Amino acid sequence: MARMAGIAARAEALLGRGVISTTPVAGGDICTTTRLRLTDGRSALMKTRAHAPEGFFRCESEGLLWLSDAGGAKVPELLGSAEDCVILEWIEPGKPTSDAGENFGRALTVTHQAGAQQFGAAADGFIGLAPLPNRSLPTWPEFFASRRVMPYVRAAVDRKALSIEQAIGIETVMRRIHEFAGPEEKPSRIHGDLWSGNVVWGSDGNAWLIDPAAHGGHRETDLAMLALFGLPHLQRVIDSYNEAAPLADGWRARVPLHQLHPLLVHTVLFGGTYGARAASAAQSILDGTAGRDA
Repeated sequence: MARMAGIAARAEALLGRGVISTTPVAGGDICTTTRLRLTDGRSALMKTRAHAPEGFFRCESEGLLWLSDAGGAKVPELLGSAEDCVILEWIEPGKPTSDAGENFGRALTVTHQAGAQQFGAAADGFIGLAPLPNRSLPTWPEFFASRRVMPYVRAAVDRKALSIEQAIGIETVMRRIHEFAGPEEKPSRIHGDLWSGNVVWGSDGNAWLIDPAAHGGHRETDLAMLALFGLPHLQRVIDSYNEAAPLADGWRARVPLHQLHPLLVHTVLFGGTYGARAASAAQSILDGTAGRDA
């Protein structure tokens, strides 16, 4: 069996147990991912990145533990972490099923209801490799505008990935965000980067959360993110969630509002059509047409 000596030695030092074999895992574009077969019969997933930003893996580790403590949606066990890597329980991939989607929606309500002390977190974090300002503010609209949307509007304009006209439209939404934010809610314990690629459908019939940007936020943010790039059995997930913890009236109209931040992050990182999509979402909010197709 193949064994990458450097990876194996680093894992053994962290885990205190032997590594029999290592196998590269495809799919990660930020980190190098490797499956480890351990001498105790278990498998693990090791993520490494050369010259990772300071605190990158620490934020991931702390986020996973915080979400796991909620006792809701499944989270891989954290086996080891350091500044250059993280080692997690291996989740054997399976197929998305309707039952798994239903269970996931219900479990996600438990995660969210575990709550948070504030909108934000004790320290700034990352969404992918991008910075994630987390300094708390008293209300979600203030937090979302100041810590999520506007930093990325400015960054997108600086990179010429967003026009001044497009930026003005988004800024207008942020100035009026209290009109669009819906009823006030307490901080929820959210994943923070819950696109479909950060949901692993396991062979055990569960959906597992990975790669969090965890913080105290609005629960509708996670649901809007799931809808942004598509998720198998999404409607089953939403229906199950809504049955267990009913969403406030008008939540569909607020989906584009919650999607502004991830769209702007993608605008900064990848350019392309993401800036236009963010501007279109903002315009739909201002026009009162938001959420009609959500």
